[in-house]
Amino acid sequence: MKNGSETFEHGADIGVRGIGRTLAEAFEHGAEVMFSLMVENMEEVRPEKIVEISCESYDIEGLFTAWLNTLLAEADMHGMIFCRFKAEIRDNSLSGTASGEPVDPDRHRLGVEIKGATFTELRVEQEDSGRWIAQCVVDV
Repeated sequence: MKNGSETFEHGADIGVRGIGRTLAEAFEHGAEVMFSLMVENMEEVRPEKIVEISCESYDIEGLFTAWLNTLLAEADMHGMIFCRFKAEIRDNSLSGTASGEPVDPDRHRLGVEIKGATFTELRVEQEDSGRWIAQCVVDV
């Protein structure tokens, strides 16, 4: 996994955690780790197509799950796997992009199917060190 993201244990489901110097970077890393669960050879996914992403929520924690769930929905609608993410956060709104390519079972080693991001163990906060953490459990 890339520096700045990791999984954590949670019973039958899987926790994803994005870590970054900024809130947006933590959201981007959270998306990276979620998609790395869906395709085992993430380093081979090419950022051929860019999809615009926007979402909003009533608070910053809800915005993290909205971001992840919007990415899952867009990937499903376009038949794609995303590998690069860019987020801009203003208040409780996010606009950004996800880059990737169509799913190709001959090239992509598919991992787990993620049904959605949940509010379980949801946390978005800035630590005393200054780094941001964005995490939740995804339903697999």
